[in-house]
Amino acid sequence: MRVQVLASVMNQSLDIVDKMNISSDAIIINQCSQFELQKLVKGERNISIYSFSERGVGLSRNNALMRASEDILLFADDDLVYNNTYETQIIREFEEHPDADMIFFNVPSLNCKRPSFRVKKFKRVHWFNCLRYGTFRIAVKRLSIHSRNITFSLLFGGGAYYGSGEDTLFIHECLKKGLKIYTSPEIIGYVEQKTSSWFRGYNEKYFYDKGALFYSISPLLFRLYCLQYCIRKYSIYSSDIKFGNAYRCMMAGSKDIKRKQMGKD
Repeated sequence: MRVQVLASVMNQSLDIVDKMNISSDAIIINQCSQFELQKLVKGERNISIYSFSERGVGLSRNNALMRASEDILLFADDDLVYNNTYETQIIREFEEHPDADMIFFNVPSLNCKRPSFRVKKFKRVHWFNCLRYGTFRIAVKRLSIHSRNITFSLLFGGGAYYGSGEDTLFIHECLKKGLKIYTSPEIIGYVEQKTSSWFRGYNEKYFYDKGALFYSISPLLFRLYCLQYCIRKYSIYSSDIKFGNAYRCMMAGSKDIKRKQMGKD
């Protein structure tokens, strides 16, 4: 069993391999201003860096997915630094839990203003508790993804029309298609999270995009999702936008994605 890192980065060089402390095989999709393929072999590591003149985190991750070849795929961004033992930790968890298709690992944030959710024990992930995990936590069996033709949305995420949510939709699709997903308390690295490629504050666009996301998750329950989100996050955004305006923006976003899905835009 081997691990292959699938990293989505921007304007990086070969130095990114050492910066991220990648010690396994890897495919790195570098979104920049040129087209280039670089291959690096260090010991048993086989690393390919594809540079593309394109934008969109979903597109980047799909480009990595379609080229992936190893047993376990590990998604990453360029502000993540792995432990020296991350590959061993991941393989051990999959060997001890052979029914797992996907495992979310702990990757603590070094930015106290943008903390990441802390997993405390090994447990099953279901529909009701799947929205709190980012892509950089995900390790997944390649065959589980490829055999079900699961990919990332090109409409959501940094560089796409809607500013975020590609990770949520990916996880939701995995659950929908029957993957068994678990959480692990193992810490495999740390993420800086100094800046966000999409977050510009709790403005109208933020809530517009959230409305589109919740409609994509559930056309039946999106209004409930939007309402509970507005209530639960009120103390965080209340100084930037009023409750009613936030909810109206979410409804507008849900209508927009509905039109797109029906092919009217």
